[in-house]
Amino acid sequence: MSAHEAGSPPVPSVWHCLRCSDSRRVIDWLVEALGFVETACHTDDGKIVHAELLWPEGGGVMLGDSGRGSADPHAAPPGSGLAYVVTVDADAVYARANAVGAEIVMAMHDTDYGDHTFSARDPEGNVWSVGQYRGEPAP
Repeated sequence: MSAHEAGSPPVPSVWHCLRCSDSRRVIDWLVEALGFVETACHTDDGKIVHAELLWPEGGGVMLGDSGRGSADPHAAPPGSGLAYVVTVDADAVYARANAVGAEIVMAMHDTDYGDHTFSARDPEGNVWSVGQYRGEPAP
C-alpha cells in the first residue's frame, strides 16, 4: 500500500454508499451542486452497477442503481441516505448549491458545538449536510 502524496487529500478509507433509482441523475447533482469528482462508473445492461465519486478534501461516495434483485445485501431504499461532508469552506459549497437551485432543507447556520453547516436534498431524497466540523479528536 502506498502513502498519499504530501499536500493531497488522503485516500478514502470510509465510503458512504447509496442505492439509487437513477444513479446518473444523483452523480450529476453531486458533481454540479456540491463539487464531487466522478472517478469511476461501471454499467451492465444500461444500469450503473458501481460508481465512485471523490470529495476533493478527502473521502468518497459509492453508488449504483437499485433493482438488482432481492438477493442484493446492499438494497437500502433509494432516497434514504444521509451523509455529512466536511469542507474548509462551507459558505462556498452553500453558494454553489444555491446557484444551481439545489433544494436546501436546512439553511446555513452555526451550531453550539462549533459547526458552520447546511443541508440539501438530492433529486432522489438523500440529504447531504455540508459543514466545517471535523469531529472530536481521537482519545
